[in-house]
Amino acid sequence: MRLLLIEDEAKLGEYLRKGLAEEGYTVDVAVNGIDGLHLAMELDYDLIVLDGMLPGIDGFAVLAALRQSKPTPVLMLTARADVEDRVRGLQSGADDYMIKPFAFSELVARIQVLLRRAHAYQLAPEPTALKEGDLEVDLIRRKAVRAGVRLDLTAKEFNLLALLLRRQGEVLSRTELASQVWDMNFDSETNVVEVAVRRLRMKVDQPFETPLIHTVRGMGYVLESRAQP
Repeated sequence: MRLLLIEDEAKLGEYLRKGLAEEGYTVDVAVNGIDGLHLAMELDYDLIVLDGMLPGIDGFAVLAALRQSKPTPVLMLTARADVEDRVRGLQSGADDYMIKPFAFSELVARIQVLLRRAHAYQLAPEPTALKEGDLEVDLIRRKAVRAGVRLDLTAKEFNLLALLLRRQGEVLSRTELASQVWDMNFDSETNVVEVAVRRLRMKVDQPFETPLIHTVRGMGYVLESRAQP
């Protein structure tokens, strides 16, 4: 397994390189954001350990650039412990977020979990149909049905619904939805995501008793079945 460590603290970087090498990993090290992003884009890594505060460009900018084209698992390892920073990192595409100082054994355990998850995802066959409650989506025929009723969706609405279903139970930020469905960088002045979600709800939820698409304030949207009060 080949890892990329992007860490500007020389002593910590060498400590992690040696420790991870002893665990059986091949580790490349970059000491700034520019070099780290270059390596991450040019080479194939099984996982990237990314510091949040880096010279050149910071870890959050590296992550944002990486997620434009690479799905490589990323574990952010940083002293930035505020909730806002953690939420920002995870919503920007980090698969895990770990605060310094940390226990090396926990870091290794988290790396192992992310690698297992990535391996399982690679082995899993791509589904041809998705289902949640009485909602069914046929990805081959591009057909959506709820409670036996065919839903009349536009191409973008279908893609949005399919993404929410693929990751049902997971809160997806407006940034991620804009990137995945519209292939665009999110502009806070643009309400394209909110408008699309509202229209999708009118077709998927409004005619039916139980809503499936929910807003998580300040974070994004999630598709899941919830018990009615």
